[in-house]
Amino acid sequence: MSIHFQIETSAGAVRLAKLTTPHGEIETPVFMPVGTLASVKGVPQDVLEELGIQILLGNTYHLYLRPGVETVRTMGGLHKFMSWDRAILTDSGGFQVFSLNELRKVSEEGVTFRSHLDGSSHFFSPESAMAAQIGLGADIIMAFDECTEYPAERERARASMEMTLRWAERSKKYFEEHTREVPWASSQLAARGSQQTQSLFGIVQGGMDRELRRESALRTVEIGFPGYAIGGLSVGEPREMTREIIESTLEHLPADKPRYVMGVGTPEEIAEYARMGVDMMDCVLPTRAARHGLLFTSEGKVSIKQARYAQDASPLDPKCGCRVCARYSRAYLRHLYASNEVLAQVLNTIHNLTYYLDTMRAVRHAI
Repeated sequence: MSIHFQIETSAGAVRLAKLTTPHGEIETPVFMPVGTLASVKGVPQDVLEELGIQILLGNTYHLYLRPGVETVRTMGGLHKFMSWDRAILTDSGGFQVFSLNELRKVSEEGVTFRSHLDGSSHFFSPESAMAAQIGLGADIIMAFDECTEYPAERERARASMEMTLRWAERSKKYFEEHTREVPWASSQLAARGSQQTQSLFGIVQGGMDRELRRESALRTVEIGFPGYAIGGLSVGEPREMTREIIESTLEHLPADKPRYVMGVGTPEEIAEYARMGVDMMDCVLPTRAARHGLLFTSEGKVSIKQARYAQDASPLDPKCGCRVCARYSRAYLRHLYASNEVLAQVLNTIHNLTYYLDTMRAVRHAI
């Protein structure tokens, strides 16, 4: 196995575990920052390492379009291409293709879509999505799925779920037939005794129907994967519904395998989901909010663009130990944002990522 998941202790539903990958150990529950284009916008990799980030998420759809899978493969895979020696997870591109809406056409074989960059036509199937992710070389890759829109009639949600299950079987078949030792394994990985193989996770769908989610979970587990994700969330449904679907689905997933909820949520939500037994989460919110001047603090959300901070000499969050709060005032951060300085994006993102990471550390410490 290319990953090893070991639960160390638990308290109720929440559990403290270690997920070992070819590129190092990950303490779970973990929040995974999103590096869509092999980059967490505005933050260099050495700073990400200093923040204690153990795993990043890359996006297959975006990397497929630019710079292209073959370019990344030729450069030695994502780890070498982006100079990141820690773990990487790539999603299959299913959610991004879903988001294209009018620019896509779904069939049994896969999805035909037009690039959001230049309108060129492309096709993703379970097989080609696996080929792309194998070429990118991430430690954990995801089965190709169809994300169900919200709201959706039960018949539509079932049809989408059935498609995802068939695509999961095709994803696994192609993966098992084509995955192999990645030829660019570094000497550091060799020293760890790593076989440098990848792991494929399955994805549970079923819309907002709890019974369909149960069926999807059980049948995905029957197909057999080393880890399971709950997908199709944060598509416009009420937040309480998100919570209910996660809670009801978790009970049908194996307790001895990592459980990953895709694309959620606020700091309070990820802490709650971790206490429910979720091991892995990702979300663009901390980085996207940072770019819009919305910062998360122990005293609540701060919209740093507001004029009331123009002469505020206090740190952004007096309880935060990040390099931003230790050095800069709210007034300066507000000035940078109002002046459209690139440094505003950098500092805001560093703080928000720290807040999310500290939230997960607090959950782990509480166990």
